[in-house]
Amino acid sequence: MKLWTWIVGGVALVAVGGAAGFGVATQQELGRIEHAPVYQLPQAEPVLVPAVPRPVDVEALQERLAQLAEDPALGTFHARVSDGSTGEVLFDRLAGEALRPASTTKILTAAAAVLELGADDRIETRVVSGEQPGSVVIKANGDVWLDAEAVNQLAEQLASEQVTAVFIDTSAWEGQPTMMPGWDPVDIDGGFVAPLEPAMLSGGRLNGETEGDVPRSHTPALDVAQALADRVGAETVGLGPALAEAETLASVESPDLVQRLHMMMKESDNVYAEAIGREVAAHVGIDAPSATLHVLAEHGFDTGGITLVDSSGLSVDNRITPRLLDSILSDATQHEQLRPMLDALPIAAGDGTLATRYGDLAGRGWVRAKTGTLDETSGLAGTVTAESGNVYTFALLSNDSDILEARRAMDTFASALREF
Repeated sequence: MKLWTWIVGGVALVAVGGAAGFGVATQQELGRIEHAPVYQLPQAEPVLVPAVPRPVDVEALQERLAQLAEDPALGTFHARVSDGSTGEVLFDRLAGEALRPASTTKILTAAAAVLELGADDRIETRVVSGEQPGSVVIKANGDVWLDAEAVNQLAEQLASEQVTAVFIDTSAWEGQPTMMPGWDPVDIDGGFVAPLEPAMLSGGRLNGETEGDVPRSHTPALDVAQALADRVGAETVGLGPALAEAETLASVESPDLVQRLHMMMKESDNVYAEAIGREVAAHVGIDAPSATLHVLAEHGFDTGGITLVDSSGLSVDNRITPRLLDSILSDATQHEQLRPMLDALPIAAGDGTLATRYGDLAGRGWVRAKTGTLDETSGLAGTVTAESGNVYTFALLSNDSDILEARRAMDTFASALREF
């Protein structure tokens, strides 16, 4: 037995020693292998190349723009063009004289909002307990971007409540007109505006629509109350005040200001513009749209000669100078604070109100601009990156002109900047 144990142990020892010897030999062989350098992926070329300003023949630029400005299709035409890097004015045609601006007015509204409220601003809508058992009150606060998802969130938060009646308090905009001076009531059914009330579903659009010039409601705040009542099974709906000491039962927040500016500027939504203007006014403590001019003046912009009667540009009574429009855009290209509004501008042949324009022009994809259209009125104000790498800002206003002809002439004017 002892002999057998000794033999087994000896065999095991030999096996272990053999394995160890094999391992050492293998390690020596591997040590003599020459390895190629570790493969490294080459660094990718930048997808976006920053525009680098280069010297430009200013006289040639001015001569070209002056020639285009004489196009009879432009009617009464005032304009200004500036160097986006330095702010130097390169072209001025009666830029200090105000004209009817149409929806380029929204540039002023957007700038004042960013300056006064900040890019992260949101609007809270609360639902509070009502005076009677089973009743709740929506405390409208200016959020006209409410949608089905927001209403569902409120309903979910009210799931433990036995809600029998839903009221909505619209006192946040009490004393302010529901239709601004110069507005035409037929534009409600035309989809351009809704009565201004401080809570709406997608700007008052009907039938669950969330965008576009579709018919809008004549009772947008009540529509919000009805939508919530439908979700919670309440039978009674109406207008009613929220008690100051009422308990908050549910709440939702709007998109941030940058998102709301995109929704306003890309498709030129008048309701969204008015709501933003009124939020600025509430923050400043004076009525809209006077608050817009107050904020801009506080930040050093020349608001002399400007007349604003609404925040959207739908009114025919607004008067704005190309100088002010271009000054705001120039500031946005040079400084960070106003930069978010540039990204909200429609892209030529790309999206928003410029989606179907510039198809055969050099500005295609390079012009970003806010449009404006009313009877005998066209406006275009924005930026363009030239082939040279220069960035220009421009503000063009045309009155007493055919809309389509003036629009084409202004698109040609802006595209010419692409060549310099």
